[in-house]
Amino acid sequence: MFENFKVFETDFAGRPLVVETGKMAGLANGACLVRYGETVVHVAATASAKPRDGIDFFPLSVDFEEKLYSVGKIPGSFLKREGRPSEKAVLTSRVIDRPIRPLFPKDMRNDVSIVCTVMSVDHDCSPEIAAMVGTSIALSISDIPWNGPISGVSVGMVDGEYIINPTAEQKKASRMAVTVASTGSRIAMIEAGADIVSDEEMYNGIMAGHEYNQKIIAFIKEIQAQIGKEKFTYDAVHASDEMQDEVRAFALADICKALDTDDKTVRDARLKPIYDAVHEKFDEKYPGQEAQLEECLYKTQKYVVRRWLLDEQKRVDGRGMNDMRPLAAEIDLLPRVHGSGMFTRGQTQVLTVATLGPVSDQQMLDGIDDEEFKRYMHQYNFPSYSVGETRPSRGPGRREIGHGALAERALLPVIPPVEEFPYALRLVSEVLSSNGSTSQASICGSTLALMAAGVPIKAPVAGISCGLITEGSRWMTMVDIQGLEDFFGDMDFKVAGTKEGITAIQMDLKIDGLTPEMVKEALEKTHAARNYIIDAVMSKAIAEPRKELSKYAPKMLTIVIPVDKIREVIGTGGKVIQKICAECDVKMDVEEDGHVYVSGLDLDNCQRAITIIDTIVNDPEPGSFYNGKVTRLMDFGAFVEIAPGKEGLVHISRLDVKRTEKVTDVVNVGDEIVVKVLEIDDKGRLNLSRRDALIEIDGLTPENEISDAPRGPRRDSRDSRDRRDDRRYDRRSDRRDDRPRASNGFIANTNQPKE
Repeated sequence: MFENFKVFETDFAGRPLVVETGKMAGLANGACLVRYGETVVHVAATASAKPRDGIDFFPLSVDFEEKLYSVGKIPGSFLKREGRPSEKAVLTSRVIDRPIRPLFPKDMRNDVSIVCTVMSVDHDCSPEIAAMVGTSIALSISDIPWNGPISGVSVGMVDGEYIINPTAEQKKASRMAVTVASTGSRIAMIEAGADIVSDEEMYNGIMAGHEYNQKIIAFIKEIQAQIGKEKFTYDAVHASDEMQDEVRAFALADICKALDTDDKTVRDARLKPIYDAVHEKFDEKYPGQEAQLEECLYKTQKYVVRRWLLDEQKRVDGRGMNDMRPLAAEIDLLPRVHGSGMFTRGQTQVLTVATLGPVSDQQMLDGIDDEEFKRYMHQYNFPSYSVGETRPSRGPGRREIGHGALAERALLPVIPPVEEFPYALRLVSEVLSSNGSTSQASICGSTLALMAAGVPIKAPVAGISCGLITEGSRWMTMVDIQGLEDFFGDMDFKVAGTKEGITAIQMDLKIDGLTPEMVKEALEKTHAARNYIIDAVMSKAIAEPRKELSKYAPKMLTIVIPVDKIREVIGTGGKVIQKICAECDVKMDVEEDGHVYVSGLDLDNCQRAITIIDTIVNDPEPGSFYNGKVTRLMDFGAFVEIAPGKEGLVHISRLDVKRTEKVTDVVNVGDEIVVKVLEIDDKGRLNLSRRDALIEIDGLTPENEISDAPRGPRRDSRDSRDRRDDRRYDRRSDRRDDRPRASNGFIANTNQPKE
């Protein structure tokens, strides 16, 4: 039935890579099923027969579709089907898009769609890498014009050795997570996160990935040679050479004058009358070709900027190639937030706000990888006013998600572990003004906000971008590119890190790739720039994290209890933990491993809750003091609860420093008193003393003498009816649901909502 069915196989970092073609998606321009280990990804590439009317750009879409059946999950939504793409899916789509986009013809306007459907996931075999390789194969064997193939690998570093496509266990131990895409001769894309690695370590890791990519590219070329289709012809949409020469001759001098400024607003104002003049002169000569005239104006501006850079070593704002725009750093702009920092670079300005919360505020993830929670969250907002435009906000798009993830990746290595800093952290970067490198400004602003909030980060992190201009064999790089240089240049190489090493990289290209020399120079220049930003600007705003948290931030304490005591802390139906939270005005989170996190605005209340928990799981030691509440009164004394489930008797003789005739002369039910633990009898009952606490803590002098000899056995004050009622209540509770529940209504140590 499947006459064109073919199977191709090779080894991919020690695991089988099997490519099947000719069986599925026969109506697509190109399709393949990629099996990498037990990971299975289907990739389909399609293109429209003709371009849409009025399109003046190349409409490429890449979708990485995570199917939860691939990991044996049923979606958690009401509809029980996949909803909008996860952030991980959006980021993967961007990673695949970036290396393939420059390889399409510049003048093609046909819609091209790439759909990567993840059908099965083996966590040791990355579905993202399988999708990237599958995309390259689908395009290569299709009839869509494309100058591939490419290949992509992930690179880790364990014990000083570079690992290609590390397994799940190797990823946990790796100091870097680098995705490298390559063409047959150049490096096409870099996406990296790292634990403060040196420039040399990062460069060698990139080159290790680039070298391995050549093996997979050769494999794809073999497939293309056997079953590849002839590429179709398309209607090129571009201005004629005659039109381009006429527009350039007419507008070149005026455009040179217009671009010669460091102010984006002034530049835009100068260019508008030039555009109007060109249309007035040429619209009648070239009717219906307004889009081509706009293209000629764009190419003329690009020509001017690139000539200045390559021939005159001149930048539009007059800076040297390694000079940065004016920088400024500020903190504490917002009085009631937990931490705020604003970083300004020329006309680019980003304000970041840090918010701290209990660990239970961490983000729950519902995706195909094995990461279930995210404690550190970074979000990036890019409103239209930041570029002087009027456009309604429609929520975060792929660009916003990508830039937020880059900043998150850059700062994650310096965030203290939860054992040292038991908080969830959310950072929000608000772009106030944009003229290039807002993602890197958000990294700098986030460092300021974290230190202002008192988060004990390991070291300050700064971000900077490096640009590139190429022409034949000539090329040059420049630091801190502004919007115009990014727009007309060939590269935006973003690098973030501390003074010691790199924490994140993202590389966007408009050409088919970089040489190793270009990568090395970009790393060197960005390192020097990071050091300058940290030393000369950021450290003057705040040199180190504050020792104290904001008074508006929750105070967080933690205690580790035995796992078999978790039930006692939570109580039947969650009544114990709810009581602690209500009495101490705190929030509590109990983890499966016995970690208990207590948060509240008042540190004393948090400490009191910790003391109560400790009292529940550990027998009080004789001689220790506790704040307790009177629960019952008897003729012979008062029963005082020092913690839920921990109740003891204060004998009437030990209620006060003087003789007590009636218990109610000293205390009543509900009173809070300080008591001292005298002893724990052979039945585990507590004998307490208010008298000793008054003498030892308050310094009162006793007015009478009492015997310190242990008293004989005391009977339980509860009558049989009380005990029968308690047993009936407990049985009902057990039948209803005796699973321990936390104060927020969720079952402790699981993530299932209360039924």
